[in-house]
Amino acid sequence: MLTALPPAVPPRPFWRLLYFWVVVGIVAGISVGHFAPDFGASLQPLGDGFIALVKMIIPPVIFLTVVTGIAGSHGLGTLGRVVFKAFAYFLFFSTLALILGLIVANLFQPGAGMNIDPATLDAASVHGFEEKAHASTLTGFLLGVIPTTLVSAFTSGSILQILFVAVLFGISLALVGAPARPVTEMLERLALVVFRLATIVMWAAPVGAFGAMAFTIGRYGLGSLISLGALVGTFYLTSAIFVLAILGGVAALNGFSILKLLRYLKAELLLVLGTSSSEAALPALIEKMQRAGCDKEVVGVVVPTGYSFNLDGTNIYMTLAALFIAQATGVELSLGEQLALLGVAMLSSKGAAGVTGSGFITLAATLAIVPQVPIAGMALILGVDRFMSECRSITNFIGNAVATLVVARWEGALDQDALHRALNGVPDALPAAPAVEMDPD
Repeated sequence: MLTALPPAVPPRPFWRLLYFWVVVGIVAGISVGHFAPDFGASLQPLGDGFIALVKMIIPPVIFLTVVTGIAGSHGLGTLGRVVFKAFAYFLFFSTLALILGLIVANLFQPGAGMNIDPATLDAASVHGFEEKAHASTLTGFLLGVIPTTLVSAFTSGSILQILFVAVLFGISLALVGAPARPVTEMLERLALVVFRLATIVMWAAPVGAFGAMAFTIGRYGLGSLISLGALVGTFYLTSAIFVLAILGGVAALNGFSILKLLRYLKAELLLVLGTSSSEAALPALIEKMQRAGCDKEVVGVVVPTGYSFNLDGTNIYMTLAALFIAQATGVELSLGEQLALLGVAMLSSKGAAGVTGSGFITLAATLAIVPQVPIAGMALILGVDRFMSECRSITNFIGNAVATLVVARWEGALDQDALHRALNGVPDALPAAPAVEMDPD
């Protein structure tokens, strides 16, 4: 006996898809920034405003996702396993990203032959980042995890503080058990409202992408990208190798295709590209990972912690940029000194979690501890750092998506059928309204 198939869901016209308008915003922003640079540079508030909107909803999204995931888990033992597996994954691949940046910098030597005299550099241009570098040390990181009050975690702008409070609150709900069930149910209902709010906010993404790209091109110009093209090109190439070869291999070993995953996340990747911020797509990533078959508890733990500890793109940037500055200023680093730099970068990259502009700040922290490389050399890359921040954010975002799927599979909490449907664009048999509908097809 044949069972009737559910009616096919007709695809939406392209002009009703959000990612199409994000592309339009990016292209329009590049055009305005190039042909009217002064006007383009004045549009920075549009991009900053959208990022502020997203940051407004990130605290409740993380809190509600983590708390309801822990409270509805199968026990604290399960939570402990997920945390252990996630951090083991983060440590291994973050270190691998640092090593890859080191290897590529030695092979291609993008700064060789520039012969820059450090005394001629504008050290004042990086003075502010140098002052902030103490916050990205391990001590600064540890002090920044614990909020002043329970409520201040939501106003501090620190993902780590929100995560810290959410984990403690979720564990408390799990320990109380049945009497706390009404609180958990209320938070689950509140999560539906917050994710619907995230959907509304995301429709401002094209305007944000337009403003951010117009500012970037208008302020720095395509010429600044070309003048340091060796560094920028090497960084993009290294990130592509990491995503397609290393993360692609990890994906293949775990039963899915990295290319299909990139297609599944195309809307979010365009949003990250347009805004130079992986945080802009955090709510959508949480929703899409659940739609792809990852257990809610795993998503609630891996995605927020990954945004703090699994910064693959930032790690590649740190070692690559540090060696570029050394090469450009004629500083020869021995193997031992490069390994020391690697060790410092491993610590400072973790300490930068939740620090605004973490890529540039952690680079300052790393160079400050390796005195052979002049910290004033950071002025060389200040003009093109904005271009590289887009690649950092995209690589970080992809790395966290892969990590979530892998940890879910290790934990036996990945629905392979749902993953297959999501990555192949097959509609669910009983389609439900998504929480954050970035890409409804």
